[in-house]
Amino acid sequence: MDCVFLGINPILFQESFAGNGNGNGRVYLMARSNSNTRRRLPSNLRYPRRTKLPPDLGINHLLKNTTEPSSQTEFKEAEAEAEEEEDGEDIAWEADEIEAISSLFQGRIPQKPGKLDRQRPLPLPLPYKLRPLGLPRPKKHVKMAPICDQVYKNPNALVGLAREIRSLGADDDVGLILNKWVPFLRKGSLSLTIRELGHMGLPDRALQTFSWAQKQPHLFPDDRILASAVEVLARNHELKLPFNLDKFTSLASRGVIEAMARGFIKGGSLHLAWKLIFIAKNSGRKLDTSVYAKLILKLGKNPDKHRLIGTLLDELGKREDLNLTQQDCTAIMKVCIRLGRFEVVESVYDWFRQSGHDPSVVMYTTLIHSRYSEKKYREALAVVWEMEASNCPFDFPAYRVAVKLFVALNDLPRAVRYFSKLKEAGFSPTYDVYRDLIKMYMVSGRLAKCRDVCKEVEIAGFKLDKETMSQLLQLESEKRLVNTIKSQTSNPVSPFEWSEGGEVNNAENSESHDEDGISEPYVGMEFNSEEAAKTFHDEYVRRLGFSPKVGQSSRSKPDGKPLLGSLYVAERV
Repeated sequence: MDCVFLGINPILFQESFAGNGNGNGRVYLMARSNSNTRRRLPSNLRYPRRTKLPPDLGINHLLKNTTEPSSQTEFKEAEAEAEEEEDGEDIAWEADEIEAISSLFQGRIPQKPGKLDRQRPLPLPLPYKLRPLGLPRPKKHVKMAPICDQVYKNPNALVGLAREIRSLGADDDVGLILNKWVPFLRKGSLSLTIRELGHMGLPDRALQTFSWAQKQPHLFPDDRILASAVEVLARNHELKLPFNLDKFTSLASRGVIEAMARGFIKGGSLHLAWKLIFIAKNSGRKLDTSVYAKLILKLGKNPDKHRLIGTLLDELGKREDLNLTQQDCTAIMKVCIRLGRFEVVESVYDWFRQSGHDPSVVMYTTLIHSRYSEKKYREALAVVWEMEASNCPFDFPAYRVAVKLFVALNDLPRAVRYFSKLKEAGFSPTYDVYRDLIKMYMVSGRLAKCRDVCKEVEIAGFKLDKETMSQLLQLESEKRLVNTIKSQTSNPVSPFEWSEGGEVNNAENSESHDEDGISEPYVGMEFNSEEAAKTFHDEYVRRLGFSPKVGQSSRSKPDGKPLLGSLYVAERV
């Protein structure tokens, strides 16, 4: 009996061979496809799975292999044999082959565990990921600016031009140098060169440079060169003023007038600067407010010119187009403190804050000093806390005015803390800081601390003034007297007795007299006058073998009644 099962899956059938007449047959496991095409091996047999091995470091994987490994040759031979077997229509599978194939679908083939402590070598770097060592290099093709652009607005080149002019001889003309640079100069280029010649103290060379520029049609007219030349000449007192200054201010440009005013201010000709500014104001020309600030700063250094500052401050107060830098505002604030114009200080500070700028430590310190001078200690203390909140670093003037402020507030802990911060910041305290701290300790009665600070003063190389020394001596005497009284009152064998009204009674001492008729002194003893007290003291110390002396005397007038206080001392003869 013949049974044939056609399909994709393996099938069983019984077949009788013609040569065998007994009808005995063998059972085969056959696979047959329904299509007429030739069946190929599955991919897992054509490309068998191989275990991954670590790379062999002895082989350079970057070089092309010229020989094929034996495993690839064997694989190709096996593939060729498989293709030859596929030439037949049917494929017969052995039992061990079926078992191997079925194991592939049951799970992962177990492998031997590797060494757990084996250190795997690092993978070789890929060639396209390697970067050459060294610093980054600029591009090979960089577009260079023209040589004229590199010269006419380059400060180093223009300052170097002034140095070359300075090296010329006394009889040489500046044209020897400038003619070489004519093709590279533009309008405004020589303004920096002229100002640099002015800083070098060569106004003649600056004037020669300006005269040379006037002859060059592509460089003149130019207000920047003219303004620089006018400022240099005005600063060196070599500018010839026009006879009619009103007409000059009405015709000249604003930059030239401001340059002339700045030159007068820097040269010390404050009366000419004052005159020029107010002639320009009367002509309807508004100059920059920074010129006013510089003139105020210079006038503030001369007490005879303080009356002129008020007019300038009033003029600035009327201007709405203020253009002041932080240095200008600070300079105006310092001058106003000297004049006692504290309201102007507050106004300038408020304007600066409203302009969106952050004050510097110098401006903060100036404001604290202004409020301290006005005796607005609490308002000044608020500025100190504002500095702390804004993390503004303190400099020495800031620490100095802060210590003065806490001394005025009688706040000893904060004064000591800021004094310590001053020394921790690396600053050396000045004598006035030491003196203020000594006064604080004297007010609080801490004599030991006063002595410590006095030692620091001596180490720093300062010497205490007479007033501070006398106050320290008086404090020491008072402390000694108080300690003596406390020791006598705390002695249980004391001959003094206290009455019900709190007065001291010493009848025994008051009644007792020695042979000379001088009674023994006691605490609370009263005299009719200062002369009587002095006479009693002198006689008593002479009897004991001492030489009398008068110490410190003080006078005060509470309630209109004068009170006298004297300290009598004695030394052994």
